[in-house]
Amino acid sequence: MMILLAVLFTAVVGLIWAKTKGKAIPTLVIIMLAFMGLCFAGVIAFVNKGEDYLAHQTLRWQALEPDKITQHVSQGHTVFVDITADWCVPCQTNKANVLHREQVVNQLNQAHIILMQGNWTQSDEVIERYMGQQAVAGTPFNKVYGPGYPQGIELPKALMIDDIPKALALVNNTIAR
Repeated sequence: MMILLAVLFTAVVGLIWAKTKGKAIPTLVIIMLAFMGLCFAGVIAFVNKGEDYLAHQTLRWQALEPDKITQHVSQGHTVFVDITADWCVPCQTNKANVLHREQVVNQLNQAHIILMQGNWTQSDEVIERYMGQQAVAGTPFNKVYGPGYPQGIELPKALMIDDIPKALALVNNTIAR
């Protein structure tokens, strides 16, 4: 992609040079090629933000075990619960926009954080019981438990990139309530 961008800008420079030497090259052609080059450069910059889009593969998800949450928290751990389903569009959006983002993955991969996931794509009695205890009817559902909030903090249905860091800080007593 970078080679194509370099060729495009080289062509623009070449056309400008030829026009200054008296060649009959329409100015609009030069302007359009330069504009295309800038747009293409913008796309490249957006796509290559320097983020590792496969970072989420390093997350160590365990199956949801609600009975172990209190035990983990009493041992000083933080527990992040994610209830998801393959058919759930908001769940997939949360993954793409937040849960699979490298900066969030790096925070969730800390040694004291235990990740529990319930995939509700198929009927599951453990998930149904847990969701009933939470008085929540559907997905997506995310909750963070920790020493500062042993009962947990429920996150919004539509996650924002800063929701998880804020919740992690709260449940670990690292910022004021």
